[in-house]
Amino acid sequence: MIPKDHPRYDSLMAREKITEGVEKGITGIMGLIAQGRGEAFDYLIGEKTTQSALQAEKTAAAMLLLAEKPVISVNGNVAALVPSGIIELGRIVDAPLEVNIFYRTEERAEKITQHLHSHGAARIYTKRDAGIPGINHERGKVDSGGIFCADVVLVPLEDGDRCKALVDMGKTVITIDLNPLSRTAQTATLTIVDNITRAIPAISGFALELKNKKQDELHAIIREFDNKKNLAESIDGITAHLRHLTQQSPK
Repeated sequence: MIPKDHPRYDSLMAREKITEGVEKGITGIMGLIAQGRGEAFDYLIGEKTTQSALQAEKTAAAMLLLAEKPVISVNGNVAALVPSGIIELGRIVDAPLEVNIFYRTEERAEKITQHLHSHGAARIYTKRDAGIPGINHERGKVDSGGIFCADVVLVPLEDGDRCKALVDMGKTVITIDLNPLSRTAQTATLTIVDNITRAIPAISGFALELKNKKQDELHAIIREFDNKKNLAESIDGITAHLRHLTQQSPK
């Protein structure tokens, strides 16, 4: 049992969820490596949601609310870390889920689907009857009624090649990636440089706040957002945090 006053409580709980995901057959073993990599970058931003991330989360909410056919892509790590969170977000913005995993077996895909259903998911795309042009691995196989025809896709913890391919298809691609230098972060339409455990609730909160706004107000939020500037500010935030730590260290 991890005490809630432990200084590393949130991080340790995330590790526990990923480990449990592996044990349940929801998360692939390589997901442990991905989690560790993300955790390292979370240290670099101070394990907090930055102002640039908040602006990105607000813009993501506006994009999802304006979408005609939004879809949320779910892989093993997402299913293990924030199952209830993504289901709630999907409910708020009327976005179904689609299970899409790199190290795919039909058994694992079914376990993720059932895991999401057990947390209350109502709509999950499950077919693999369409292909993303240029992607020859398992993540390129998608549902023709889901990701393939979506106009806005939220792809947390995504692969860089598929992110670019989705953008090349003309889709608005929102990603959550703690590494602002990754291929995914650099190629997405909108990048949220934040821990998914903080980002999903934040997007949901903004979506509830903006849900009754006029469309031109939502469009204005999107027009004011610049992803290149957002990424630059995220990198600046990392260097500022490291500089602060240096100044605070014993002489």
